[in-house]
Amino acid sequence: MSSNEVSVKFQPQGKTVRVAPGATMREAVARAGILIDYPCGGQGTCGKCRIRMVGAAPTPTEAESGLLGADALRNGERLACRCSVDQDTTVEIPGTSVLGASYQILGSRGNASKTADPPIWKQYVEMPPPTREDDTPDFERMKRVLGDIRTDTALLRVLPSRLRANGFKGTAVISDDRLIDFEEGNTEAECYAVAFDIGTTTLVAVLLDLVNGGECATASRINPQTGYGDDVLSRILYARDTEGGLERLQEEVLTAVREMITELAAQAGIAPDRIYEVTFAGNTTMQSLLARIDPSPLGESPFVPACREGLVLPSDDFNLGIHPRGQAYILPVIGGFVGGDTVAGILATALDDDPNPVLLVDIGTNGEIVLHHEGRLQATSCAAGPAFEGARIAHGMRAAVGAIEKVRLNAAVEYDTIGGARPVGLCGSALIDVAAELLRNGLVLSQGMMLDADSAPGNVAESVRGRLVVSDDEPAFAIATAEETGIQGPVLLFQRDIRELQLATAAIKAGIAIVLRRAGLQVQDLKRVLVAGAFGNYIRCNNAQRMGLLPHAIDESRIFFVGNTSLAGAQFAATSRNARRRAEEIARAAEHVDLSQDVHFHMEFSEAIFFPEPTEESE
Repeated sequence: MSSNEVSVKFQPQGKTVRVAPGATMREAVARAGILIDYPCGGQGTCGKCRIRMVGAAPTPTEAESGLLGADALRNGERLACRCSVDQDTTVEIPGTSVLGASYQILGSRGNASKTADPPIWKQYVEMPPPTREDDTPDFERMKRVLGDIRTDTALLRVLPSRLRANGFKGTAVISDDRLIDFEEGNTEAECYAVAFDIGTTTLVAVLLDLVNGGECATASRINPQTGYGDDVLSRILYARDTEGGLERLQEEVLTAVREMITELAAQAGIAPDRIYEVTFAGNTTMQSLLARIDPSPLGESPFVPACREGLVLPSDDFNLGIHPRGQAYILPVIGGFVGGDTVAGILATALDDDPNPVLLVDIGTNGEIVLHHEGRLQATSCAAGPAFEGARIAHGMRAAVGAIEKVRLNAAVEYDTIGGARPVGLCGSALIDVAAELLRNGLVLSQGMMLDADSAPGNVAESVRGRLVVSDDEPAFAIATAEETGIQGPVLLFQRDIRELQLATAAIKAGIAIVLRRAGLQVQDLKRVLVAGAFGNYIRCNNAQRMGLLPHAIDESRIFFVGNTSLAGAQFAATSRNARRRAEEIARAAEHVDLSQDVHFHMEFSEAIFFPEPTEESE
């Protein structure tokens, strides 16, 4: 230990680390093993990595002064990504800055079902041992029972002793047509796989019984790569521009994957080596980082992925801790930003089997949109940005305990929080709610301008009108007052937050408009709109329509929330060889629509910036 190192103690975590003078607080936090939320990748632009210095605080940087406000700065608040440490200090990390188990993640809905063609299957066999009259080689003897299979040298090296030790009885483990193991006794009932949704923000996994297709356990957590940025471009740039960056990003996600597999096996009470396969679905960038494939081409036009086909890799490539001769399957992709998660979504919803025009919309940091009409699949991706995850929103946060998740404006402002806790911020679903309610009450105009209290319509309740305030010389709406919150101040929605929401919504709306235009359809022609993804599962349909995120020109009865289709499709691919074939067909057949190359996109985006007029809402 260097004598000139300084001590940093973190509360309430109770951890102490030593770092060199001048080190950033982000470095100290990482050394302490505390996972802080850095939606902007540590660029000092989002203000979400707040910490509080106990005692003397360093002079605030320009970024901190612009994001935190005078009161917070006087209270010792700083940004972990900007603040440096020069002396022994104690730091408080509020719960709103920590990524943890309290984050609300949408998992599985039990979409797996029994299949007749699992990629991994077992068969108990009893064979007569060799004799002078029958000196057939061991593997040929097994092929008599199992059919035309093959194997590798590693298994052949141990097969003779295993057969003889077990009297030529045991369980063959077969992957497609390849014998991967011969196990003692009858283990036919012990055959498992894991399906993963590798999201930009979250990881979700399900342990599957390959004998009956049922779910045995589920696990979820924050994708640790969020520490390098909340969007795919930040991670592409980190992998490209940082020495060892690609390897670091891969190891971050693989460490979490291994821990989740261990957790799943423990939940189900099974040995990890009875897991023979892991299937992954994610966007093109997430899958590239997982496989340690250079993602740099995805960050520049024409945004070309390394390959379209699904990848089958030995599990040892990832050191997954499952059966040593197991395998990993990564779903095929459609294009640069339309990845395996979209293929999985089409597979899970049977979108391409619908005889009517149907739209699939996965709302998130990267919004994916797929239209199926007259046998044609069009798929596109739009950069909605992280507003729906609470990033770039002044008091926004991810869906953790204390986040306002629902807002209603009646005679007074009413809200619900996750966990019933005192509010500390608002998450994406509340952002949509409050925008829709402000629009309905005439407090926000279609162009996005927020009115002040004096300009509010006369029919607005005084208790609601009084929430229209000015903070830091900017119009704002107080969703929760300082007396109601669990923080030192109110939870506000600013005029600039409305703008961020408009930009995110416009990207989705414009993407929908482009694929409909290319198919010669109007919104009213859609028979179904399927809303996928964790975020979509928590929004209120009428509010999403009112502020234009979902098409307002069709009846709400035609809009269906279908949950985590990326995970559901990964489950199908984990349990069925036919599902994998279908996934490959979908990836080849789908037309990748590059919005940046469409001549109508900028016009559609400019029009989509505006919220629907009140007359449009009732169309």
